[in-house]
Amino acid sequence: MSTRRTRAVRLTRWGGPPMLSEVARPTPAGEEVVIEVEAAGVCRSDLHVIDAEPGRLPYRMPFTLGHEVAGRVVECGPLAVGPAVGERVAVHGPWGCGSCARCSAGAGNYCDRRAALDADRAGTGAGLGRDGGMADVMVVPSGRLLVPVGDLAAVQAAPLTDAGLTAYHAVNTVRRALGDDASVLVLGVGGLGHLAVQILRATTAAQVLAVDVRDEALSLADRCGAHFGTLLRPDTATVLRGRTGGAGMTAVLDFVGSRSSLALAVDVLRAGGELAVVGSGGGELTVRKPGALPAGTRVSLPFWGTSPELEAVVALAREGALTVEVERFPLSNALEAIGRLRSGRVRGRAVLVPD
Repeated sequence: MSTRRTRAVRLTRWGGPPMLSEVARPTPAGEEVVIEVEAAGVCRSDLHVIDAEPGRLPYRMPFTLGHEVAGRVVECGPLAVGPAVGERVAVHGPWGCGSCARCSAGAGNYCDRRAALDADRAGTGAGLGRDGGMADVMVVPSGRLLVPVGDLAAVQAAPLTDAGLTAYHAVNTVRRALGDDASVLVLGVGGLGHLAVQILRATTAAQVLAVDVRDEALSLADRCGAHFGTLLRPDTATVLRGRTGGAGMTAVLDFVGSRSSLALAVDVLRAGGELAVVGSGGGELTVRKPGALPAGTRVSLPFWGTSPELEAVVALAREGALTVEVERFPLSNALEAIGRLRSGRVRGRAVLVPD
């Protein structure tokens, strides 16, 4: 490590709060790449990490938070591959073991050795037990985890690495069902849901409907291209079924995952439909045959996304088909951004930028 110093938002104890600290600036070894961070997103997953009880997550303290990162390559290890010094990139955050069949295919989000990594407490990605991007600089294990972004603004590129990527992967999970007569319900129009609406409109011919508990979220859904939006009310299932002629939804993307959102998803899903549960809101779904789920239902639990999918998401953004609703905060105000996210006072995605 060099004696040079830099800043990072570090989690030093479970339950937090994280601290903006001065740390040694890293020097890359092997395939490692150092990027100068231009923007780092703040995600509800960060809150889950910060709030975790001791022993619940298999990570060693301390580590730098931040798994949504965009920046510029400034230094490469002697065995580095991929983008050259000076190139602007987005970081594919789920790192996995780097060598199994899935990691080799760019699907570190489904690493075959994740259980072993957890057992070793080795960390499973940027800001997830390993130093992430809420910092001036960060180390990435390999250039293979970097996706060039060209002239795309960093505050747009950073949230694409999770909010955009997870939404895109969720859409891909149900894409096989999305023919010309399909109808898709997006439950929860927050940091991920508003991007899912745009991805559905840009890449499918489906009718896109949205549900949230906030009027401002429905306004955002409308700006993003949703064909119809409604608040969650006792008659919402009836209203939504009425929009499909009584048949129900071809697919439901639940970005909330609470008891009430899952109940609505089951109520409105069409027979033979697709249910993708993305949110981690504490709800439970009973799978029983026969049971509450319509006949032929396919349930999936998509997690993050692959490196090739991140390339596709970046391409959509560079074409102008995908725009992230962003609130900017200087890195020095990271704790304010985290607090506002916790209280539900962030529109779209909070993003930290250098100051």
